[in-house]
Amino acid sequence: MTIDRQKAIETLFNPKSIAVIGASSTKGKLGNSVVRNIIDSGYEGRIFPINPKAEEILGLKVYRSVSAIAGHVDVAVIVIPARFVLSVVEECGKKGVTALVIITAGFKEIGHEGQEAEKKIVEVAEKYGMIVQGPNCLGIINTYAPYNASFSAGTPSKGSIAFASQSGALMTGILDWSLMEKIGFSKFVSLGNKAHLDEADFVEAFGKDPNSTFILLYIESVVDGRKFMKACREVVPKKPIFIVKSGVSAAGARAASSHTGSLAGSDTAYDVAFKQCGVNRAENMAELFDVASVFDDMHLPAGNRVAIVTNAGGPGIMTTDACEACGLEIAQLSQTTIELLQKELPPAASVYNPIDALGTAQPSDYALCIEAALRDENVDSVFVLVTPQAVTKEAETAKTLVESHRKYPGKPLVAVFMGGNSMVYPRIIMNDGGIPVFDFPERAVHALAQLYKYTVRRDNLKDDIVPTFKVDTKRVQKVMDSVRADGRSIMMGYESHEVAEAYGIPVARIRCATSSEEARQIAKDIGFPVVLKVASPDIVHKSDIGGIILGLETLQEVEDGFMQILANVKKHVPKAILYGIDVQEMVPKGKELIIGCSRDIQFGPLIMFGAGGIFVNYLKDIAFRLAPMSRADAGSLIGDTKMGALLVGVRGELPSDIPALEDTILKISQLVTDFEEIVELDINPVFAYEKGKGICAVDVKITIAGE
Repeated sequence: MTIDRQKAIETLFNPKSIAVIGASSTKGKLGNSVVRNIIDSGYEGRIFPINPKAEEILGLKVYRSVSAIAGHVDVAVIVIPARFVLSVVEECGKKGVTALVIITAGFKEIGHEGQEAEKKIVEVAEKYGMIVQGPNCLGIINTYAPYNASFSAGTPSKGSIAFASQSGALMTGILDWSLMEKIGFSKFVSLGNKAHLDEADFVEAFGKDPNSTFILLYIESVVDGRKFMKACREVVPKKPIFIVKSGVSAAGARAASSHTGSLAGSDTAYDVAFKQCGVNRAENMAELFDVASVFDDMHLPAGNRVAIVTNAGGPGIMTTDACEACGLEIAQLSQTTIELLQKELPPAASVYNPIDALGTAQPSDYALCIEAALRDENVDSVFVLVTPQAVTKEAETAKTLVESHRKYPGKPLVAVFMGGNSMVYPRIIMNDGGIPVFDFPERAVHALAQLYKYTVRRDNLKDDIVPTFKVDTKRVQKVMDSVRADGRSIMMGYESHEVAEAYGIPVARIRCATSSEEARQIAKDIGFPVVLKVASPDIVHKSDIGGIILGLETLQEVEDGFMQILANVKKHVPKAILYGIDVQEMVPKGKELIIGCSRDIQFGPLIMFGAGGIFVNYLKDIAFRLAPMSRADAGSLIGDTKMGALLVGVRGELPSDIPALEDTILKISQLVTDFEEIVELDINPVFAYEKGKGICAVDVKITIAGE
């Protein structure tokens, strides 16, 4: 049965009736905790505890089964042993339940048998048009319903953060911590094993939720990379998404003989995917909630220019250093602001940025400096530093910050109150007043910088048009069919070059010779100088065994070179299958580049660009993007490398033909998107010439999957 997942998730978030299958009257059991949490959270809908051996649980009438309930059931929370779950899911389907929250563990996480059981649950759920959260999850909380269908130790405060986590245990710790820190949530979702609903489904749902303005995720993997990226791309223009991705997937990138496969780390695709769909990746949970605390009740920074207000020089310098390290700019204050500060502050104060109001600064001095900075058109955000000195009035200063923020709410105002016991009450004042407060400058700066980076990534998503080129797919398919018919997965050089030509990629002319006489004739046809290369599926890096000879100028040199390569192959790899010797046009040298592709198991084609040549594995001046790509993606891919700066032209050099290079990258992106059987592709070197003179692919390697 076709399921409208988002409509069903809306019911999951706002059910009018809930059945708890496995409800218990015994305190401490999960079935008891879930029912108790639903009641204590203030849920106003109908609650149906299910237990064949009880009459009443926590004052509620108990039913022997779901089918015994007279009315409709929106959500069924399942807390029973794993061996009984499948039959209960079937019963829920027949009853017409919309959504299942399977808290029960003992499925995919225990091995093959559990995985098979999980698949059957999904099959039954889809047969009846139900959605499934979990199994092996903590449950779900919606503070706005309100309802808490989980076995957590409490219910979070109401707020604007939507949080989904693949770890239930982590969620319980975060929940307990958030109550202490007074951080509020709109939705609290435990993903569990993600048998049916996954992170992409909840990202989409959070994006549509009017009560959620900031989205946080903790994930260990992504179920469907392209679905996830699509959901994030649609949500990020409206709401920030910050993610902690832990774990390193061994299958995340295909480690193989190609440069691209060997250089792409297993976590590379996640980094690239997050970047391309506008998601910010946090390194740890503390960083995740630092950013959330700055965003809550604050406007996003319009730019990266910051003002620093302090009562001590050292912390001001520390903050300045942190800003520069994180990509924030110390604002040049307007002359109006400087003159005002010079007039009102003591002569020894520093009225430039950082603004140092001295250790004698009183709340009125802070108010003057903060409000002057917030009014300044050259300032996008303000950091306020307070250290406990002899005459510092910490609590009154905290109240001043809250009042200043209320007067000028349009710009982020972030506080750093450095100290211990004397700063406890001031921090409470600021938390209550919606001012994010930190112990030390570095965390505060990093959090604000991450929000600014979100705005940059969000704006960069505007150019998401994927260009297409006129290509010859039939010609490519013919080459692939020929390779497979020959029982191979690795294309010969002349075959790879033909595929590139079919997609309009400029390549050096090449033909394969099986004798020295044929090599002479091909060289004569192509024109001198030429290059000879061994053609063998068993020899990937030809130069390592003397399988390449460059710059041959005469027919005799071609004949001698042909025989020399045969001798080298016989000496170094005598068992290699030999198809012949490629005779290739020797094109003029340009800047040596590499363009490649490996196929990530979650996200698909991972395109690499960087400095090419024989030292590519040592220099590692490379960057990655996922296909399909926009022109902006191709441009930023080039710009992320040191080679990208050289291509623009340095020390009097003319710029290279970057538009032609972007076209080539985009054509490769189209090729590997059109043909999913292309597992790996390396073009090394690609020569880039001066602007207007194009590029040329010199050595093309392609590996395809078997049928």
